Amino acid sequence: MVNNKKGRAKPKNYAKIDWQSEQNEILEKLKSVVVAETEEITNSYEKKFDEIAAKLQSMEESISKNSILSNSSKNWEQKSAKRFVLKHVFENVNDLDENNRYAYSEEEEHFDMKWKMKIERNKNHIGLFVFCNPIAPVENKYSIETKFELRMMGRDNNNATKTLKYCFETKKGYGCDRFLKWQQLEDDYLIDDKLTAQVEVEIMKMSGYGKKRIRKFDESQKEVSDVVVVVQDAKFYVLKMYLAAQSPFFKTLFLGNFSESGKSELTLSGIDSNDFQRFLEVLYGESAIDDSTIEGILLVADMYDTSIVVRKCEEFLMEKSKKNLKKKLLLSTQYCLEKLKTQCLSVIHNIYDVRVFLPGDLSDLDPSDVLAILQKCVSHAGVSDEQW
Repeated sequence: MVNNKKGRAKPKNYAKIDWQSEQNEILEKLKSVVVAETEEITNSYEKKFDEIAAKLQSMEESISKNSILSNSSKNWEQKSAKRFVLKHVFENVNDLDENNRYAYSEEEEHFDMKWKMKIERNKNHIGLFVFCNPIAPVENKYSIETKFELRMMGRDNNNATKTLKYCFETKKGYGCDRFLKWQQLEDDYLIDDKLTAQVEVEIMKMSGYGKKRIRKFDESQKEVSDVVVVVQDAKFYVLKMYLAAQSPFFKTLFLGNFSESGKSELTLSGIDSNDFQRFLEVLYGESAIDDSTIEGILLVADMYDTSIVVRKCEEFLMEKSKKNLKKKLLLSTQYCLEKLKTQCLSVIHNIYDVRVFLPGDLSDLDPSDVLAILQKCVSHAGVSDEQW
């Protein structure tokens, strides 16, 4: 049978599926996300309002608040903008025993790496671990310096957390093998034999990982540059006026009344040097955007309010990217890519679309997006089998 409305054929095993039961189950999952995240919906709109208000403020205030210029006179730990959250609900946790000791979450893609969590039973304790693997093959030795917070979430907002630092250099995971005593897990953290675990990851530095540079911004460009921008250990020789013409941030930085404005060398913190390299390449007209570089480029372009680079990234995601729909939807929300978001949501019309395009946990989606998806599914929930 063909879906006349969408022109999509039903799966071959459609007759074996208890379609009404599955439809109800997915609807309930969507509803539970919306109900659980009602407060976050309000906070989301408040956050968007605050972001708009912040953009109306002067760039002088923005530079001061975000601390994106390095200040050698202060002793503070620089924070990376490469942050994300892994969250998963592990089911049937009491089934873990000596023969079946561990369970994994689904893999997620962040900054050209695949990340996942693992819980593992170690006799009278349970451990929580995080893994990361390169998406593309890496010929040379690489290292991913990270700081992350492991968290198990229990009843009555009772959370157990541990903060760790680790440099990933192989596919081996890292975490805490005695995160909680098993009895404590059963008493305070298991709800209907389900455990909610979360890892907040911050990537401090990525080394030995990245594609060959398309354009040079090194000392060979010294004669045709008038400022040196330092990011991590790399120096970039660029023109002030060119960057200022493309970015309100750099315009204020280079042409404003700051003590740094007249300097021939400036240091930026909180970003990765490889990401800044790709950002500059796109800004200078090179084709540096692909699925392995786009997250880093978007992060830098958004941070420095460079609309031309953001637009090119959005166009790539809409026209060429092979990333799955859920990842595109997450990026569209994170970086306010409204055209991309509209394209993503236009694919979802009913429960079948949710099952195909958005499998797994939906709690990491923006609450307003989940609400929009739910409204579409509810409007189609009463469609008869003959109408599909």
